Amino acid sequence: MSADRISRRAFAAGIAALALARRASAQGYAGLGESADGFAKVTPGRTFTFPADHGPHPDFRIEWWYLTANLVDSSGAACGLQWTLFRQAAQPGPQGEGWANQQIWMAHAAVTRADTHRFSEAFSRGGVGQAGVTAKPFAAWIDDWEMKGFERTDDRTLSPLTLKAAGTDFSYALTLEADRPVVLQGDHGYSRKSERGQASYYYSQPFYRARGTLTIDDKSVDVSGKAWMDREWSSQPLDADQTGWDWLSLHLSSGDKLMLYRLRQKDGKDYPFGNWISASGNTQMIAGGDIQMTPKATVDVAGRKLPVEWQIAIPSRAFSISCKPLNPKAWMGTGFSYWEGPISFAGTHDGVGYLELTGY
Repeated sequence: MSADRISRRAFAAGIAALALARRASAQGYAGLGESADGFAKVTPGRTFTFPADHGPHPDFRIEWWYLTANLVDSSGAACGLQWTLFRQAAQPGPQGEGWANQQIWMAHAAVTRADTHRFSEAFSRGGVGQAGVTAKPFAAWIDDWEMKGFERTDDRTLSPLTLKAAGTDFSYALTLEADRPVVLQGDHGYSRKSERGQASYYYSQPFYRARGTLTIDDKSVDVSGKAWMDREWSSQPLDADQTGWDWLSLHLSSGDKLMLYRLRQKDGKDYPFGNWISASGNTQMIAGGDIQMTPKATVDVAGRKLPVEWQIAIPSRAFSISCKPLNPKAWMGTGFSYWEGPISFAGTHDGVGYLELTGY
């Protein structure tokens, strides 16, 4: 690698870290409650258009392409992986060219087994081709990490795709396929995050079938299972008094899917919300008053107490489960630190999924 490339990479990472650290110390988790003056606003009634909405929305302050996968290897052992690309605008306005571009890109990759959790992080400044997203054919990348489609990729299902990433002690390469369209979360894609108007545009592809290879410490295994991708963009997804969230994506053995979250508020009046997705892809919102999310056990990680075991109930659906992590130590010690890892659950329903805990 040339000295010029090294200095540009270092410059990009430094600028990104400074900008992101400023926001992280502002309001709420990662500064997501910070005022978004000058950026586009999230309002109800938007019509989603594909493939365009698979691509970036630079008029909004933040967005992400976020995939988690619950897998098993050839011996039947459970494992999981995460691939995430974040875009954050340092300031609003027309897009600058080259190094003057105000977009900052950040990516996280992780693999988790019962006995280990590995993660890596990458940064880039926009405008120089090192990171970005294109809508058709779909491609999201930073350096050689990528989530990539083909000419034949279906815009409705965002399938098939290939996925790859590598850290110093792990790597993975998957093929993702789905036979049902992406799912609009919330109210036709308008996802409220508070009673005071904070919201995001949000859709998911929870029906991916994943197959490929996972390598840890130079030992490769074949893996297969289920994957879930989330797409969100917003300019102020949290209110200033919201400190973080507890989020779950659940693959039920029946074929149904369930997305749940609660936004934690400083006054203790959390904001929960959910979406039940049938095996055929139909959705039904679940009102906050019908969701019971109760932490049952905590673990000490990185000087924090984290609620990694949960009791979840939705009385209107006679739904009651207990969730346990594959690895309680699945801490992402990245620039914005958080807990993210695969879980299993049992009770009135059983299956696997992912849990994310931020702001602790």
